[in-house]
Amino acid sequence: MSILDLARSTVERARALGAEEVSVSVSRSTELSLMRRAGKLEQATQATSRGLSLALLVDDRFSAHSTSDLRPEAVAEFLARAVAATRVLEPEPERRQPPLVECGRGATEAELDAFDAGHATLPVEARRVAGEALEAAVDALPNRAQVLSATVHIGDSSDESVRVMSNGFEGARSSTGFGAGVELTLEEPGGRRPEATSWYSSLHRADLPGPAFIADEAWRKAAERLGSKPIASGRYPLLLQNQVAGRILGVLGGPLSGGELHQQRSFLAGRQGTAIGNAALTILDVPNIRRGLGSRPWDGDALVARPMPVIEAGVLKNYYVNTYYSRKLGVPVTTGGRSNWVVSPGSRSPAEILRDTPRCIVVTGFLGGNSNGLTGDFSFGIQGLLMEHGEVAAHLGEMNVSGNIEEVLKRLVEPASDVWEWSGTRSPSLFFDEVQFSGT
Repeated sequence: MSILDLARSTVERARALGAEEVSVSVSRSTELSLMRRAGKLEQATQATSRGLSLALLVDDRFSAHSTSDLRPEAVAEFLARAVAATRVLEPEPERRQPPLVECGRGATEAELDAFDAGHATLPVEARRVAGEALEAAVDALPNRAQVLSATVHIGDSSDESVRVMSNGFEGARSSTGFGAGVELTLEEPGGRRPEATSWYSSLHRADLPGPAFIADEAWRKAAERLGSKPIASGRYPLLLQNQVAGRILGVLGGPLSGGELHQQRSFLAGRQGTAIGNAALTILDVPNIRRGLGSRPWDGDALVARPMPVIEAGVLKNYYVNTYYSRKLGVPVTTGGRSNWVVSPGSRSPAEILRDTPRCIVVTGFLGGNSNGLTGDFSFGIQGLLMEHGEVAAHLGEMNVSGNIEEVLKRLVEPASDVWEWSGTRSPSLFFDEVQFSGT
């Protein structure tokens, strides 16, 4: 049967077993990836998977289950066990589904344009050619002799899913994904081997950058790590590169969630409507960006996905509160999780900002670290550059950037104009004044 028919029949059978409410998602996906090294195909993998996820409310008791065995007899046994297991749990009436009138699609399949129709007929030969072209671009690098090893990755996927709920909601989604990347390892005196990766993902094959662009970026990133070392600890202006801005901004993710608010583990509790950043900072949650990596027609509760301001001119506007935590907290529903975060850009390029800055640390990558959602404190290992009036003064490594996320966001001077579009966080580079770095 089709995955939609399977979802419908699963809802009916769960109801017949005594479930008051049922939500079923069924998905199937295919993936193919190639890895090349030293002029040879080193690895090729292909996989097809199917899965069924189930959420039940039985006698006001809630549980969630999943299985990859979709044989009729296996699904029947899976359902019987799931319903029986749910009966022994504690009641959670707040888990009831939202009204059907609140559920639905916020953007059509055509508007989201998440499916590349050419994927179904894409031959293996085209993937091989793409891998060889990317490897050839690495071999054509002017500094190829300094590259100790280079690994090329090519991959693509296709996903189809449906969701059926006992409140009457039904919906289907489909998407494709394409990726291309290079890992480089260089060699320098003393035995150090700096590494760097350049990786791009898109929903349509045509949206990937060309091989020369990816290879050049991988070389630049690796070369920036040659001779890297720490400098003196202190407070420095910070330019957070657009590709990695999501790591710092991501510190806000947990504290903005309804779950953390309910558990009293969020430093942002009670802060709605107050300034938590500089007026230059605006972050919007935008689920309907065409070909956006985080775009979606509905959220985890099947609520209509709509754009939502998160931070507007530095002021916290909304939390991420799903149906369950809305009832627990007694506050309005917003949405249960992030889609695309869009950070409003400024008017100047990073190069223009750096030329006007006597001394600045440009963070180009992160290595480990942690954050505390209760306090907003964070500490991350960094890789980057020390810049003086736009010129490279040193390659940096073995350093940490740390502070309190609210304090740092209030030190934002300006966002640059270079929005990064190959991510669910569409941010420009961000320029901050006087952020704490730990080095020597």
